[in-house]
Amino acid sequence: MSEKIIHLNEGVIKQELKELVRHSVEETLNNLLDQEANELTNAGRYERTEDRKGYRSGHYERNLTTTSGEVKLKMPKLKGVAFETAIIERYRRRESSVEEALIEMYLAGVSVRRVEDITEALWGTKVSAGTVSQLNKKVYGHIDTWRKRSLQGKYPYVYVDGIYLKRNWGGEYENVAILIAMAVNEDGYREVIGASEGMKEDKASWHEFLKSLKERGLSGVQLVIGDKCLGLLEAVNETFPEAKFQRCNVHFYRNVFSVTPRSKTKEVAAMLKAIHAQEDKAAAKEKAAAVVVKLKDMKLKEAAKKVEDSIVETLTYMDFPQVHWTKLRSNNVIERLNWEIRRRTRVVGTFPDGNSALMLVCARLRHVASKAWGTKMYMSMKHLEEMNKEKNQIAG
Repeated sequence: MSEKIIHLNEGVIKQELKELVRHSVEETLNNLLDQEANELTNAGRYERTEDRKGYRSGHYERNLTTTSGEVKLKMPKLKGVAFETAIIERYRRRESSVEEALIEMYLAGVSVRRVEDITEALWGTKVSAGTVSQLNKKVYGHIDTWRKRSLQGKYPYVYVDGIYLKRNWGGEYENVAILIAMAVNEDGYREVIGASEGMKEDKASWHEFLKSLKERGLSGVQLVIGDKCLGLLEAVNETFPEAKFQRCNVHFYRNVFSVTPRSKTKEVAAMLKAIHAQEDKAAAKEKAAAVVVKLKDMKLKEAAKKVEDSIVETLTYMDFPQVHWTKLRSNNVIERLNWEIRRRTRVVGTFPDGNSALMLVCARLRHVASKAWGTKMYMSMKHLEEMNKEKNQIAG
């Protein structure tokens, strides 16, 4: 009985069916091209007629990716009339949509290897990593235009930060800093206003970056929020002398914790939070003085010194409307952007050069900012307007 059982190779059958379908699609499309050529020339192949508008001059081959696989189209060459085909127009639209889809997948955080697998599943042809890279270069120009666009209006609050990525430098791998600036405009909406490559987060890099923002139209800056990294505060004072600087509370806490025993971290954290929970700047300074005394009593002299030397830098936000305090005292809003960047760049690993890193970061920033993040009001600016009017009236 078993001898009568027929064993079929399912894989071979599927491949044969796929090839049969592909061949049928190829034959059908080529027949359609021939028919379109006949209509354009108003005559069939080798047909003699007075109404003929053009002549055939052979053909050239063109590949077309379909869901059935890659087919070869025999594109008619015509003399005396331009060959325009609906099939080619559809192909161009399809090619464009495929490219846009590949770029969108890549910028949305899909790894190159995953993009290859997806294209193979959707279109039967695997797109190589080189192809994806070439496609991405097409959008570099648009990204750079966005990055260097003119800034309109005023931006009272500006958040700045830097993120480190790995790049190839002369055959060796090292860190490259990407400096990022995000701002809240006079209407209360968040906007990514700039990104630039810097060898490191030093005064020269920050000064050049802030200078470029000013040249592009950044104005009306009243407060700059960031970490107290090397040279940033000096660069801010030189570029925007009328603006105040707010040191990020979160980074300040981490700095104090670095010299605090782990067993006392929670207690110290509660003490620091109590400073920033005060109702005004005077009360916060008074509370800070008490915290310094208590830290010294706890034998935490280094932590006490950090609080004593730097606490004022973390209280600048109290000079602004109280309803804005929670969004001004830290760099959390830009840290969220950095998380998005790290999530995307993690799948890349090491970049071949600094420009590639910068372009991908900018692409990700533009992608995030175009969503609900940048279209939802972040804070009402009427409170700041009222505060500025009162100051002007007193000064006048």
